[in-house]
Amino acid sequence: MSEESKSLNFIEHIIEEDLASGMSKDDLRFRFPPEPNGYLHIGHTKAIGISFGLGEKYNAPVNLRFDDTNPAKEEQEYVDAIKEDISWLGYQWANELYSSDYFQQLYDWAIHFIKEGKAYVDSQSSEAMAEQKGTPTQPGVDGPYRNRSVKENLELFEKMKNGEFDEGSHVLRAKIDMQHTNMLMRDPIMYRILKKHHHRTGNDWRIYPMYDWTHGESDYIESISHSLCSLEFKPHRELYDWFLDQVVDENKLRPKQREFARLNLSYTIMSKRKLLKLVEEKIVSGWDDPRMPTISGIRRRGYTPNAIRKFVETVGVAKRDNVIDVALLEFCIREDLNKTAPRVMAVLDPVKLVVTNYPEGKEEWLEAENNQEDESAGFRKVPFSRELYIEREDFKEQAGSKFYRLQLGGEVRLKNAYIVKGESVVKDPEGNITAIHCTYSEDTSKKVKGTLHWVSIKNAIKAEVREYDRLFMDEAPDSYPDKDFMEFLNPESLKIVTAYVEPSLKEAKLGERFQFQRIGYFNVDKDSTSEKLVFNKTVGLRDSWEKQKPQSNEQEKQRKKQNNQPQRKAIDVIQQLGKKYTNLPEEKQLRTKAEIQELAKKVSYDELEPWFNTAAKKVGTRIATLITLRVLLEKGLKRTSEMDEFIDSAKEDSSELLAKEAKLI
Repeated sequence: MSEESKSLNFIEHIIEEDLASGMSKDDLRFRFPPEPNGYLHIGHTKAIGISFGLGEKYNAPVNLRFDDTNPAKEEQEYVDAIKEDISWLGYQWANELYSSDYFQQLYDWAIHFIKEGKAYVDSQSSEAMAEQKGTPTQPGVDGPYRNRSVKENLELFEKMKNGEFDEGSHVLRAKIDMQHTNMLMRDPIMYRILKKHHHRTGNDWRIYPMYDWTHGESDYIESISHSLCSLEFKPHRELYDWFLDQVVDENKLRPKQREFARLNLSYTIMSKRKLLKLVEEKIVSGWDDPRMPTISGIRRRGYTPNAIRKFVETVGVAKRDNVIDVALLEFCIREDLNKTAPRVMAVLDPVKLVVTNYPEGKEEWLEAENNQEDESAGFRKVPFSRELYIEREDFKEQAGSKFYRLQLGGEVRLKNAYIVKGESVVKDPEGNITAIHCTYSEDTSKKVKGTLHWVSIKNAIKAEVREYDRLFMDEAPDSYPDKDFMEFLNPESLKIVTAYVEPSLKEAKLGERFQFQRIGYFNVDKDSTSEKLVFNKTVGLRDSWEKQKPQSNEQEKQRKKQNNQPQRKAIDVIQQLGKKYTNLPEEKQLRTKAEIQELAKKVSYDELEPWFNTAAKKVGTRIATLITLRVLLEKGLKRTSEMDEFIDSAKEDSSELLAKEAKLI
């Protein structure tokens, strides 16, 4: 098997086999069929990515077809939102279509079914139908109306269409087999009476087709070659094929349904019904609340289309359901914004810093790099003055040797500016620090351990910052049969603070994204005005949840079991991962990098330092060293000349992967 063949997912293998068996590439056609009864969420991005991704790979058309067969729940608002979301992700559909486009054709086919003795009008109550349908282990029994005459069925169906009956009084059912082992094949409902206004067809119809009847027939009408669904539709495939058997022309392309595992995300609710409950009970501000997993919500929070697409690619296409850690999604947005987001300084919990030996009234505009990851990003000017704001947590009167921020008698570097030394503090009557006095030195070549961000009080702009966190505190909030998912809401999912930001942000535009240095990534919210800036926290610079994760009983048992066995050191696992790194496809490299970053938290500098002498040809190990070193530096490790020599050597290496990783430090 070739390397190219190995890298194909199972759906691509199916398509390649079809092409090898004689299907023309020109016959390939895909579709994404959302129901417009709510907003798309992160789970839908996988289905979107698969169908539209295949369209891009094979240069084949992809239809956007709205499954609008239930007017009781569907609205034009949702249609518009879905189109906006898909466009924002960067995908283009070939045709915008609706199941309602085919209502007449579906009705005509239903008449044909009745005439052929393959459908009948059932007048039982829903409870009676459910009872006579049997169970998965017990066959069903024929209902009392199953053998109505063709004439009577046609008359009743016509009256159903004309609105002469009440909702729930009659349905049209396919006549298949009430003893079938697949319960979906036990005379499924094709039409029900719904006297509701439809957002496109108005009041033209009083009967509406069921999804199983509409799905395959719509695919057939549109000449869809591969109808891709999530795994819960696998039992429906037999019914999909049976309905097609009754209508297909052997000279026309027949669609093929295939199923993939849906995207499930930890700490996240995917049910539209439950998401609607959050909106209706005002737990969130709306469908686009940045805590919501809706595409509109994560867009407002500051996520990028590129990060979402990268996440979907990394997750891949699987045949079995699993739960993806939300940390991977957060990793993808960090990686993307790290390359593109301008760096700025903002203070979220300010305390005054007075530089006592800096002249009163003096002001300097110092040069600051916009993004060290992007050489074309250039520089900006930031004002420096005698009185500044720094983060309150960046100062302690006395601290241990592991505290690399400002303390009395200690020195730190102010980002893009001078080195300052803590001298004294001013306190209010309650003992709270109101100001820190320090002195500065113009000798910026001095080696100090810590670097702090700051803003000049005179020039600072006041802004509202919304610090968002995960909406739920449990990894699977809707998995408990005896508990309501609402019990797991995180009371700290939104914290609003008044912050001070550097003046370069005065003209920041809606949606623009920034890295608030040493804090995280933020974007300008739609609530911003010319008088008041509002920023949303997209994601922190590091995962703050890993150390908080509660362990399940099973996890605890596993942990105890592992504790009784010899444990491999994190540094050894990193070395093993590094050896394979350059041979991995890009999506697996991304996963491996995230794994190394987690392991690096358990590594000491003494363990890592010998790796600086790794042979030049061992590129993967050197990349793993750089990834680990970057984590240690972010945790406050003091940079040394040995590190610089190793990093500089990597920057000049012929391996693009190695050089790229070195430039990130």
